[in-house]
Amino acid sequence: MSAFGMVVAGIGVLLVVLGFQGLGPALAAARADGAWGTFTAREVTCIQHPGHEQCSWQGEFRPDTGSAVRADITLYGSDRDTFAPGAVTRAFDTGRRGHVYGPGGSNEWIMSALLLLAGGFLLGLPVRRYFAWRRTLRAASLASRST
Repeated sequence: MSAFGMVVAGIGVLLVVLGFQGLGPALAAARADGAWGTFTAREVTCIQHPGHEQCSWQGEFRPDTGSAVRADITLYGSDRDTFAPGAVTRAFDTGRRGHVYGPGGSNEWIMSALLLLAGGFLLGLPVRRYFAWRRTLRAASLASRST
């Protein structure tokens, strides 16, 4: 395998690892599978990007089970106009550090799936190339024996 093929395969492995790493929590968030409780909005934080603004609400999450309150939590998928300070909504915690999810869950699984597909494609390129090279060698060997 060429050095380029090894680099492509290495990038493919990295993408597959990243995809699998986020797949479990992303699927849990998509299914709304976690500890339910309430999220209390405290403040909105926004980041300016060229052409748009991305905002999210931070606050605290209080589990229904009576477990410890999680402070400084971000509600995934919230926007500037979603809440006012002090507003309370249902949310669930998948155990992911730093944020909880609203009742609608999330579409994070799509990014994990794309990473897995891209990684699999990149891993497949040098493998297909290797087997094509072997077929060429085998055909050349068979052709030289028949003459």
